[in-house]
Amino acid sequence: MSTTTLLTEQIGPVHRITLDRAEMRNAQSQQMLDELDAAFEAARLDSATRVVVLAANGPHFSAGHDLKQAQAERAEFTVEERWAYEEQRYFGYCMRIWDFPKPTIAQVQGGCIAAGLMLANMCDLIVASEDAFFSDPVTHTMGAASLEVLIHPWVLGLRQAKEMLFTGERISAQQAREFGMVNRVVPRERLESDTEALAQRIAKAPPFAMQLLKKSLNRSMDVQGMRQALSAHFDVHQLSHVTEEYRRTKEAGLATAIQGAKA
Repeated sequence: MSTTTLLTEQIGPVHRITLDRAEMRNAQSQQMLDELDAAFEAARLDSATRVVVLAANGPHFSAGHDLKQAQAERAEFTVEERWAYEEQRYFGYCMRIWDFPKPTIAQVQGGCIAAGLMLANMCDLIVASEDAFFSDPVTHTMGAASLEVLIHPWVLGLRQAKEMLFTGERISAQQAREFGMVNRVVPRERLESDTEALAQRIAKAPPFAMQLLKKSLNRSMDVQGMRQALSAHFDVHQLSHVTEEYRRTKEAGLATAIQGAKA
């Protein structure tokens, strides 16, 4: 498929989707989100694809949503327009990755910030380089109730998620592994090769059996209420956008997410 914000590559049964806005720290523009959703759909329909790797070019995985574009194009959205936009492109697209029937692996280096963190956590596994770090500074920097998909307590545990969100501080790749969010931490120079080796190993499994296994594993989270909790938080997140506190905090200005996360 033809894209302007992504690169795609097929390596046997493994399909690689690479975010390709390195000059913007892979900030997720509307075009990137639409192209990413389409790329996953194409991989879903491709019978030759058994595993998808989500990677990113440049020093950072993703700095989050493209806030410059949001300010330029959606600053005057009504409550209804914002709700519809974010329900489709932020919440809906993420949940489609979570529900993707084939195994997915996020290959993460450098900063994985805000919506970047949300995107990586929609994947089944995360392989991170030693220099990777993860941060959700949204409440501190924008006055919003975290991200649109509050996956944090489900992948980190409640107390670690609270500390991360309450402080706005970043966690290292090694900490994320200790907390259970990251599967493997590898040297930067081995990130792509080790992720590829893991993907090829997974791809050896019978594909329909793997699809059924993933469905059962995800259902084990659903029966604990994860999907309902995520949906309920999306409503709360939308409410936080229309508070006076949000307006004041946003107007105070948002430093670059990566620099802010290093503080």
